[in-house]
Amino acid sequence: MTIENAATIDHLIVTAPNLKAGVQWVRDALGATPELGGKHLNIGTHNCLLSLGDRTYLEVISPDPNAPDPRRPRLFGLDNVGQPRLANWVVRTSDIQGAVSGCTEELGAIEPMNRGELNWLITFTSDGSLLLGGVAPTLIEWQGTSHPTQRMRDEGCKLLSIELHHSEPERIERLLQSINLDTGRIT
Repeated sequence: MTIENAATIDHLIVTAPNLKAGVQWVRDALGATPELGGKHLNIGTHNCLLSLGDRTYLEVISPDPNAPDPRRPRLFGLDNVGQPRLANWVVRTSDIQGAVSGCTEELGAIEPMNRGELNWLITFTSDGSLLLGGVAPTLIEWQGTSHPTQRMRDEGCKLLSIELHHSEPERIERLLQSINLDTGRIT
């Protein structure tokens, strides 16, 4: 694969039973307040977002109590969420089909999503669970040129690196290599 097809960290996922609790958790941890994002109507969730610089952000996501029952499991284990926590991370790719087909792990089906003028494809497990306890990333391919960070205010937060822990580090390393992830910020 060429460097143009390299995958990179897009955003971090904080799951919470409600947005208020998730935003407070981030505020306590980082001293910055995520701003209102929007609703994901097809899965019954809503979110708040915090820029982490360089087309990277943090997403606080929770079930939307005003949304109709999505009649399917929500992403990131949100149907069984307890306390707010950093639960997962999302990797951006320009070829989600190729990344999924070449991946050493089953990342789920690729599904279209949208929120306002934002459109993307994302991997989605059939039961909504976090793969490998959240250490395996979710994949995203943004459609068009819009990206959420284009409208976010700068709160001075930057993502410098991610540290992953798993009982099978070689398995995780193979997975990250198989999706062509630029591991410059991962230890």
